Amino acid sequence: MPNTDRIAALKDEITAWRRDFHSNPELLYDVHRTAGIVAEKLASFGCDEVVTGIGRTGVVGVIRGRRSGSGKVIGLRADMDALPVEEETNLPYRSKVSGKMHACGHDGHTAMLLGAARYLAETRDFDGTVVLLFQPAEEGGGGARAMIEDGVMDRFGVQEVYGMHNMPGLPVGSFALRPGPLMAAADRFRIRVEGKGGHAAKPNETIDTLLVSTHIVTALQSIVSRNADPLESAVVSVTAFKAGEAFNVIPQTAELMGTVRTLTPELRDLCETRLKEIVTTIARAFGATATVEYERGYPVTRNHAAQTQFAAGIAAKVAAGAGAVDLEVPPTMGAEDFSFMLEARPGAFIFMGNGDSAGLHHPAYDFNDEAIPVGVGYWATLVETAMPAN
Repeated sequence: MPNTDRIAALKDEITAWRRDFHSNPELLYDVHRTAGIVAEKLASFGCDEVVTGIGRTGVVGVIRGRRSGSGKVIGLRADMDALPVEEETNLPYRSKVSGKMHACGHDGHTAMLLGAARYLAETRDFDGTVVLLFQPAEEGGGGARAMIEDGVMDRFGVQEVYGMHNMPGLPVGSFALRPGPLMAAADRFRIRVEGKGGHAAKPNETIDTLLVSTHIVTALQSIVSRNADPLESAVVSVTAFKAGEAFNVIPQTAELMGTVRTLTPELRDLCETRLKEIVTTIARAFGATATVEYERGYPVTRNHAAQTQFAAGIAAKVAAGAGAVDLEVPPTMGAEDFSFMLEARPGAFIFMGNGDSAGLHHPAYDFNDEAIPVGVGYWATLVETAMPAN
């Protein structure tokens, strides 16, 4: 087991790193300050390799254990980017950047993996190699995929990969995960309806795009209620409706946008097919035309069975007490681009308790610093257990 006293002694320093990241949030791939600090600290810890520019602005640190006979190489991932959210807290370390905020806890994820890097580089009490993956652009930019396309898994010989995310509402010191689908695939669509604009007093001379579009919005809900297996989960949400600017004009065009969330490849295919069919058929029935742009985003975050059981065992060693590890947490329809890493290598993604905080992506959210020793302990225990030095 790791030296818990040493990990606890690092808490204040890691907290300071976390709060500095929080005060200086950066979006998507534009994480140059954060990545620079990460690379500088990894080098100061004595990591064997520090490589920048992987996946545009990702950083990789390599730490070799006191022994290397096992030949094992394990990847640990943290995300660095923030969100385009205006912070609504009065914290002394609140965001200094208008319209940008660490509202998802990536500041905590990055700081905890840095803390684990410092501990592992000091102790090296394992037989094998740890590859630390600090990725940009988790929040919609596909940074994990960019790092994979840059060859990060093959270049550093990663054999298994593990990720972690904080979860508001789950007590600090607790963990939750499940084998198989943990988080949903996230796709997006844009629908453009073309009708015949005209005077609102003469609707009979128009093809009303608002009327067509409202029928489309209603009918899209039938995908989940009448096409999907009721024992499977899917979400189809129209989140934007843009048409017209005047009280007395029926608009020529209307535009709808939204998202589709699914947990299986089969249901993902079904939702895409039915959405396109419904849109074009309804438009044609009213005499209008419609086009659909459908973009597949992050795939399902699917945990591998053996690695999930292993991760659950590690969590149990560092959890607050009996029953603090939930191995049957229900899947969430949120999405996570760690899914690309789990497609590239076997591994597991785990939720770590953030306590009674505001929810993720909320302007009043803040990462709970009391969780820092728990997260660092999880990473250190995982490495030393997977690659024991003796």
